[in-house]
Parts: sequence; C-alpha cells; structure tokens
Amino acid sequence: MRIGHGYDLHRLEARPPAGNGRVFILGGMELEHDKGPVGHSDGDTLLHAVTDAILGALGEPDIGRLFPDTAPENENADSRIFLEEAVRRMKSHALRVGNMDATIICERPKISPHADRMAEILASLLGCEPGQINIKGKTHERVDAVGEGRAIEVHVVVLLVSLD
Repeated sequence: MRIGHGYDLHRLEARPPAGNGRVFILGGMELEHDKGPVGHSDGDTLLHAVTDAILGALGEPDIGRLFPDTAPENENADSRIFLEEAVRRMKSHALRVGNMDATIICERPKISPHADRMAEILASLLGCEPGQINIKGKTHERVDAVGEGRAIEVHVVVLLVSLD
C-alpha cells in the first residue's frame, strides 16, 4: 500500500476581456462560472491535485517538475494529460487506486451537484469504480482569497494498492 496527498490552488479571475480567467474546468468537466482559473494549463485544480497525490504515493517528481509551467508545450494543456502520465507511472509500479478522497474548497460554484459526475470521470481516468472516489465541496466561510471567491483550493488523498 502507498498513500499520497495532493494539493493545488489556483487564483480565480473574471474571464476575458475583464480578466485573465480561463473557462472553469474542474474534475474534467466545464462548469458555469463568471470567473475562471489563472494558470498555464487548463487550470483544472482537481486533476492537478489528483495527479500530485498519485505521484506522491509513488515517490515520483511532482506535477510541477514533470510538466513545468515554463514549458511552452504545457500552455493550454488538457490536465488529463498530466493525470494519464501519473496513472501510467502507477501501473508501471504494479499499483492501482484503492480509493481516493478529495475536498474542493471554493465559495462558488457549488460542488455537490457535480460530485457524482466528477467521480465518474475520475474513475474512468484512474481505471477504477466511481464508488472508490469520494468528492466533497466545502466553502471557506468567506475567509481569505478562497472565501472571497478569488481562489479555489483542492486537497486529495489517494490509497494505492497492489494489482494482485
């Protein structure tokens, strides 16, 4: 068994022309929001945190070292690419996901209406069942940048188990 923790945070800004926010993609799905993440790739905070959790469990370099934001090929990249590489590495270690627990912290959009679909998308990407994925949303009670709606934060814990 291997356990990993992943974390990511992205600043949220108004979408162009008022700001630099991208389309709001979270957990591999586009969500309706007047703001979007500012980032080099598509800014999918959930997929970034899941990627780092898997890489951490493996003792591998983190997402920033594997896919630096200074590399032009990562600009506007679909975050699924990052997660697919983490899954490839997981399988090369003869491991699979036992379960995953994610906490998404933002004031808006509300996560609970989308949690089941996000779990289905993640299960498909990770090669497991949706019941092995738990996604929950929390607010930050209007405290700091997350609570003021200027950022989104995600924590993920993943348990990897032997393929046997």
